[in-house]
Amino acid sequence: MTTDDRITLYYSPQTRAAGARILLEELGAPHDLHVLNMKAGEQRKADYLAINPLGKVPAIGHRGQIVTEQVAIFIYLADLFPNAGLTPALDDAMRGPYLRWIAYYGSSFEPAVIDRFMKREPAPVTQSPYADYDTMLGALEQQLAKGPYLLGERMTAADVLWGVALNWTMMFGVVPRKDVFARYAERITSRSAFQRVTAADVDMAAQHAAACG
Repeated sequence: MTTDDRITLYYSPQTRAAGARILLEELGAPHDLHVLNMKAGEQRKADYLAINPLGKVPAIGHRGQIVTEQVAIFIYLADLFPNAGLTPALDDAMRGPYLRWIAYYGSSFEPAVIDRFMKREPAPVTQSPYADYDTMLGALEQQLAKGPYLLGERMTAADVLWGVALNWTMMFGVVPRKDVFARYAERITSRSAFQRVTAADVDMAAQHAAACG
């Protein structure tokens, strides 16, 4: 892999960007971190807003192009390293369900948990992107109950996305700590990639806090 082929991950510790970093570790993907100190507001400076006008992480740079949006990043990276076995091929019968549950995260789960966290009144069911919170979460619970992963016995990049997300949202009490969610998240958080990134994040976050102090 040439220098131009290496992936740059625009990153800040203990944010949703951790999921993308964990995925890169799982894929064995050569990458570099471009670390932003969000406590110092670096994500709102012009240099980064030229990368992502929303001022959010993660974003990745690869082959001269930028990819933002966590769902797009997960699909892109897993497809880029098919030999890691974390993505069904285009002609695989499980490709559709795989894409369904990755898209479900961004289109339904995130809007629902943000409304719940902010204690905002959701839109009427007919206008809501996720119907209602209980229905949204119930569909996910039903799928995960088939286990051990979203697609049964096969772990994919979708499980990295969801395992990290459920771990965080249960930690903050936005998602109830039901057995099916807790067991599922544990399968991801017990993996070495998650443990390595989490430990590195603790040190990086402390450095950022000290720099702002």
